[in-house]
Amino acid sequence: MSAPSQVETVGSGASVFKLVIAVLFAVGGVVAFYWLSAHGAFVQWGALLIGLVLAALVFLWSNPGRDFIVYVRDSWNELKKVVWPRRKDATQMTGYVFAFSVVMALFLWLADMTVGWVVFDLLLGWRNG
Repeated sequence: MSAPSQVETVGSGASVFKLVIAVLFAVGGVVAFYWLSAHGAFVQWGALLIGLVLAALVFLWSNPGRDFIVYVRDSWNELKKVVWPRRKDATQMTGYVFAFSVVMALFLWLADMTVGWVVFDLLLGWRNG
């Protein structure tokens, strides 16, 4: 008999409800932006920003929002661990990549011309031109 498996739920009903509310706030802000066009740009942009800020706050209050915050914090901590190359090293490696790309392009062009010559001129007897 197998042991009971652990099932991780993707989202609870409350979390889904919060996400729906966040989407409604965002859509409401966009709709208000266009609906309030007769009241001037300040009122339009204010309604849009209020809708988007409310949507962001509700999203960050939900479980996916909290997971997103944890992800951003972890990413920022990993970014702080990166050892960035000095300018000289970055320039030198860029030169190596550029030189390798030119050499590889010339090699592939030469290989293509050689295979074309062998197949079309020697094996098939076709003449180009």
